[in-house]
Amino acid sequence: MLRRLYTWTMDQAESRNALWVLAFVAFIESSVFPIPPDVLMIPMVLAAPHRAWLIAGVATLSSVLGGLLGYGIGFFFFEGIGQPILESLGKADSMAEFNTRFNDVGFWAVLTAGVTPFPYKVITIMSGWTAMPMATFLVTSVVARALRFFIVAGLLRVYGAPVRDFIEKRLGLVFTAFVVLLLGGFLLVRYL
Repeated sequence: MLRRLYTWTMDQAESRNALWVLAFVAFIESSVFPIPPDVLMIPMVLAAPHRAWLIAGVATLSSVLGGLLGYGIGFFFFEGIGQPILESLGKADSMAEFNTRFNDVGFWAVLTAGVTPFPYKVITIMSGWTAMPMATFLVTSVVARALRFFIVAGLLRVYGAPVRDFIEKRLGLVFTAFVVLLLGGFLLVRYL
C-alpha cells in the first residue's frame, strides 16, 4: 500500500494541479499521511526551477496549517480518550510530569522534527497532547518547515538533477547534521 501511495504522489507532481496536490499532501502529512511532501517537491522544482520558492512556500504554509490539525488531534482526543485511561491506571501524575518536560524542550522537539525525517506528525500531535503554548508551536513550526522546504528547493534550483539523488538518499543525514550544528552553535554561544 505504501508503494502505491508513493507512486500516486509521484504521478501528481506532473499534473497541472501539482501545487494543489502539494498543498494537500503537505497538509495531511503533518498529521496523518505517511509520504513526505518532498516526494512531490523534488520533481516539481526540477521541472520548473523558476517556481522553486513558490513551491517551497506552498509546502511550508500547508504543512504548518496541517500541523495545527495534528495539534488539534492531540489536544482534543487526548482529553476525551487518553486522559481518562491514564487516570484509571493511576498515571495522571506521570503524564503531568511528561507534559512539563516535553514543553520545556518543545521548541527543540518541534524544530528537530520539522527539519529532519523524524515524523513531524508525531510532534504536532504530541504538542497538542501536552498543551504546548500555541505561539511556541506555530513559530517553531514555521521556522522548521521553512528551513526544510526552502533548503531543498534552493539546492534543487541551484544544482538541479544531480543533487536529486543526494537529497533523496541522504535527506535525513543532511538535516540531522544541520540540527546538530545548530544546537552546537547555540550551546557554544550560551556557554562561552
